This record gives sequence, C-alpha cells and structure tokens, in this order.
Amino acid sequence: MFGVIVNTFAVIIGSFIGLIFKKGISEKIASAVMTGIGLCSLYLGVSNALVDGNDALVAILSIVIGAVIGTLLDLDGKINKLGDWVSARYSKETEGKISVAEGFVTACLLFCIGAMTIAGSIQAGLGDNTTLYTKSVLDFISAIMLSVSLGIGVIFSSAFVLIFQGAIALLAGVIEPILNAKGMLQSIICVGGILIIGLGLNILGITKIKVANYLPALIVAPLVCWLLSLIETYNLLEKICS
Repeated sequence: MFGVIVNTFAVIIGSFIGLIFKKGISEKIASAVMTGIGLCSLYLGVSNALVDGNDALVAILSIVIGAVIGTLLDLDGKINKLGDWVSARYSKETEGKISVAEGFVTACLLFCIGAMTIAGSIQAGLGDNTTLYTKSVLDFISAIMLSVSLGIGVIFSSAFVLIFQGAIALLAGVIEPILNAKGMLQSIICVGGILIIGLGLNILGITKIKVANYLPALIVAPLVCWLLSLIETYNLLEKICS
C-alpha cells in the first residue's frame, strides 16, 4: 500500500510543479506540449489495445455495454459539473480552452489505465512496491507536463489514483487469481487502451468523444470475459456429452 501513497504524492508534487511553470510558459509552447501528449496517448493506447491475448469480441461488447451504462448515467456530464464546481472555487480564471473536468479525466485515464497500474497495484498489495515506485517516477514527470497544458484539473486526479490503485492493492489477494485467469487482465488493459486512443484523439482536437461515458467498460470487460468463458465451457461439455 505504501507504493500507492508514493505514487499519489508523485502526482500531487508533479502537478504543483507544472502549475508553477505554467505561468511562465507561452501558449505556443503549451500547445506543442499538448500535441505531444496527444501523440503519446495514441501510442500508449494502441500498445495497450494490442496487448497479447486480447479478444476483439470482448473489447467490442465491453465498449458497447459500457457506453450504454455511462451514457444513461451521464458520467461525462456529472464529471463536468464536478469540474465546474472545483473551477469556481479554486480557479480565479478559466484554464483557456481546457476545462478542469477535461484535465481531471485525461490525467485519471493516463495515470490509472494500463498494465503497470493494475499489475503494480496488485504487487503492492502483496508486499512488492517496485513496479509502483517506477510508475511514480513516470507519473511525476507526466504530471508536470500535463499540468502545464491541462491546468489545475490534473492535481485532483491524485485522489482517483489513491482510491483506484488503493482498492486494487487492498483486494490484491482476492483479485489476482481472478484477473490472471481467462484473460481478464488482458481484457481490461485492451479496453483501457481503446479509451486512451479516444483520449488522444480528443487532445489532438480530431474528435470530441465523451470518454468518461465509456469508463464502465473497464468493469464490464472482465465480466464479459467471464461470461464468454462460461459459454465456451458449456459448449465444450455439451460436445463431450453428446
């Protein structure tokens, strides 16, 4: 669990440093940094989406079901309202074209979606913080760059990092054997990669996808994977018995 705390503080400190430097950086440079972040997000998303062992059917079903759930719950709208509330109280002026909510969602996805996050949190829960220490260094640097371009919303993602990674670490003993079975871990990483691709396209200004509405897909993915495995097992048993 200590690794999760270190990772959280790495994001907080990195965000503060980025916010301090943001004041002295021109809009031209900030725009260039944003483009770089967008390109890196696309690379990260494609890498995760093409992780070995992923199942296209699982990814499609997870994204579709997750989109329906997220849209019905209006997650994007709720997060934006939260961002507006935070902005009204902590920001004297707007962050330009980037809302607090957008900075928050972007940072949360980049910091919390990926093999290193899930595997590292599980290892931390089992007593090995090495992976999360490495991730903390990467997130520290990323937080600086993100804060320069996305503003104050990035620092609030530290709360999500603590809750998300902390929950995985606390439940490590229970979820490790489950996620390592039937390709469930790969399904989460794959779906997360697809969401990050959407995020990267948004950052580059190519699309305006409400990525937050697709977040339930991360929970749906292992469930879909489990259900499909049950169907495969049933069909196999039926063939054996027939």
